[in-house]
Parts: sequence; C-alpha cells; structure tokens
Amino acid sequence: MARGQWAEQHVARWYQQHGYLVVARNWRSKRGELDVVATLGSVLVVCEVKARATNAMGTPAEAVTVAKQLKIRRATADYRQALRDANDPLSHQVRCVRFDVACVLGTQLDMLLDAF
Repeated sequence: MARGQWAEQHVARWYQQHGYLVVARNWRSKRGELDVVATLGSVLVVCEVKARATNAMGTPAEAVTVAKQLKIRRATADYRQALRDANDPLSHQVRCVRFDVACVLGTQLDMLLDAF
C-alpha cells in the first residue's frame, strides 16, 4: 500500500476514534480533491493529508501552501454544492467548515486542527 493511502486510512481512523463521522474520502471535483471529509455535529471538517518518510524535502505542513489551501477551499465549495444538488440531509446540518491538516512523518501522526 502506498504511503499516502496508508496515511489517509490512519487519519480516517483517528477521526472515527475521536467521535467524528467520516463522510467522504478522496472526493474529487474539477477544482481539486478532498482527502478526508468528516463531521462532528454541525461542523464539516475537511482534512488535507500530507505524508513524508523524512523531513528532507520539508515538513508535511509546509506542503500545504496558500495555493493548495485555495484549491482545497474551492473543492470544498464544490462538495457542499454537490450535497445541496443531491438534497443530502448533510447539506442542511452543516453550519461551519473547519480545515485541518494531518501531517504524517514516518508513522507518527500530528493533527493540525483548524489549520487554515
């Protein structure tokens, strides 16, 4: 299994173990991809997962640039629109969106909640 796929599974389990409901993984639109999408009450949590074997090419968090954040925000808008278009009950439940970054270095997970 590839490092990124393993990391996304690890992050999805972390959310589930902390009381979140994982509602989507690797959701794609023309404007981007959402790695892990979860809910906790009325909060929609969008998590960008970055995995690295070492810090040799920079930390995982450094890879989430302003441009990447904008791409994630646009894909999130597409996701929310898709929920509305499908008349998904989740579209009425969500009151706010939080953007997290999951940094996986080797096998260590560091969750940056409300990262941007």
